[in-house]
Amino acid sequence: MAIIRISKEFTFEMAHALLGYDDLCKNIHGHSYTLVVTVKGTPSADPSSPKCGMLIDFSDLKKMIRDNIVSRLDHSLLLNSRTPNELLEMMEKHFDRIVLTDYQPTSENLLADIAGQIKKLLPSHIRLHSLQLRETKTSYAEWHESDNEEF
Repeated sequence: MAIIRISKEFTFEMAHALLGYDDLCKNIHGHSYTLVVTVKGTPSADPSSPKCGMLIDFSDLKKMIRDNIVSRLDHSLLLNSRTPNELLEMMEKHFDRIVLTDYQPTSENLLADIAGQIKKLLPSHIRLHSLQLRETKTSYAEWHESDNEEF
């Protein structure tokens, strides 16, 4: 059977700030993100399976990504863990959805992090092919398996 790719799109709202950045993005600001997840593999050929002909049920992929990625990021503030402690403490007093990262929270770094998380979640017969993270209508980052095979 042929290798098939399927994609599922997710949306979430998230704010971030770029620590030490030299322009406006050093300020807390938000985006309406769109994440497109594309996986690939060989669909089931087992005629006794209710999933015969499917690579993965779209609802299973949706639940996996929603429960492990989107639910953590949606309506959160993503900050670099090196943000000064006094600022973090003040923010944590007033807000309950702060996510700290060990990287600068750019779309590029966030996308690489998401790729690593998704790869751990997928069944062994399915591979992550690509991701697209749209930050605005005109700006997005992409991750492709073929670009990262040697890394």
